[in-house]
Amino acid sequence: MHIFSLEVSPLALVIILVIGSLTCASLIKFYCVVTTRRFREKVKMNGKTVIITGATGGIGKETARELATRGAKVILACRNVENGEKVKDEIVKLTKNENLLVKKLDLASQKSIREFSEDILRTEQRLDVLIHNAGTAEKKITKTEDGLELTMATNHFGPFLLTHLLIELLKRSAPSRIVVVASLVYQLSSLNLNNLNATTSWFPLWIYFPSKYANICFTLELARRLEGTGVTVNCLHPGFIESGIWRNVPAPLNWPLQLIVKSFFKSPEQGCQTSVFLACSEEVKNVTGKFFVECREHSLNRGATDQSKAKKLWELSEEFVKLEPTDPKI
Repeated sequence: MHIFSLEVSPLALVIILVIGSLTCASLIKFYCVVTTRRFREKVKMNGKTVIITGATGGIGKETARELATRGAKVILACRNVENGEKVKDEIVKLTKNENLLVKKLDLASQKSIREFSEDILRTEQRLDVLIHNAGTAEKKITKTEDGLELTMATNHFGPFLLTHLLIELLKRSAPSRIVVVASLVYQLSSLNLNNLNATTSWFPLWIYFPSKYANICFTLELARRLEGTGVTVNCLHPGFIESGIWRNVPAPLNWPLQLIVKSFFKSPEQGCQTSVFLACSEEVKNVTGKFFVECREHSLNRGATDQSKAKKLWELSEEFVKLEPTDPKI
């Protein structure tokens, strides 16, 4: 009796494993693509003015392109004006919509936020949509000129102040909308209201998670305060996006992470769909104070919907951004 055996060389085994891994990765990537819901309504935005923060890359850039395609006047609010002009030229060439502006805005600087807001109030007659898209995840603790931790300053405190300074223009332009790009990763953290401006951490990248938690609490409290004004406020999870934010993860963690990002994460074009949906869909014109994933309303955990927590976050944020007596109140 002969027993047949199949001998596989180490090199052949490596090749088989590589091909198998690539095949699995391709199938998962394909699944992500086909299950991503796209916003397909042919809504036009002619005559509408939109501000998008962080519009020089990632989903911010794609959101700007989508809304420019629909005819909106799009203001690209960005830290790097030179990059902003390049993105503007690219979008104008693609969409034939020349009604795009680039304006300097550093959400980590309260001075910059105030200068940007003064410029907008002086030059714009209306503001139909404000999209809080900009975000960062810093790999080391950095304090801003205002004494705030950089991730939380950019992701929460900056949008909080900017909203206050532009709220009267949004009200005068009603019906208008505020869209906040949050994330489902809020579920991996908690919001420590006793240490909202954390200036020490053994793993600074973790601060990104509570900053997204703050985005959601801010959205819900803002919606309650704006009830009846004609200004709606909603937040969203764009999906996990192949974007520059993941470059901040330190080695050696960034090596396997980059493989995961390239293999499984959405493209920025796919990731912007829910932002565009909330910015212009007739389906949500009267919807406010909700969280969306894949252009659909999504539930939140009990902590994120705690009104007392959101109210306390609001009060603390007012102190951190140093609201002045002459600033609009919400």
